[in-house]
Amino acid sequence: MYKNILVAVALDHSPQAEAALRVARTLSDAGAKITALHVIEDIPMYAASQVPADLLASRKPEAEKELKEAVGADSGISPVVVYGHPGQTIVNFADDNDIDCIIIASHKPALQDVFLGSTAQRVVRHARCPVHVLR
Repeated sequence: MYKNILVAVALDHSPQAEAALRVARTLSDAGAKITALHVIEDIPMYAASQVPADLLASRKPEAEKELKEAVGADSGISPVVVYGHPGQTIVNFADDNDIDCIIIASHKPALQDVFLGSTAQRVVRHARCPVHVLR
């Protein structure tokens, strides 16, 4: 079905990541490219000055290791870790990399989502390609 799939992975929700990767494999054409993307949210400047520099420096390597473990031994999936605002970064990554389907897990919406909006909701609203949302 799809040739270039992006799976948004929140490492703190690993069971959902496994389900999203299974869906990606199901929806992919033979020889499709699947990218597992984890976005590390930027620390606000006012707080970053209070966080030890070695802790900030270790965030990306630790996330890359966790993402590789979440992806497992599947060599057909490319793990990518980037910094940014999750909703916007996922959409931008999809646009910049010619993604033709985004797969993202979502929680059951709560009252705060009406005012703030969830990452999945933002991706669905702004993505230029189909978005498959898992619950």
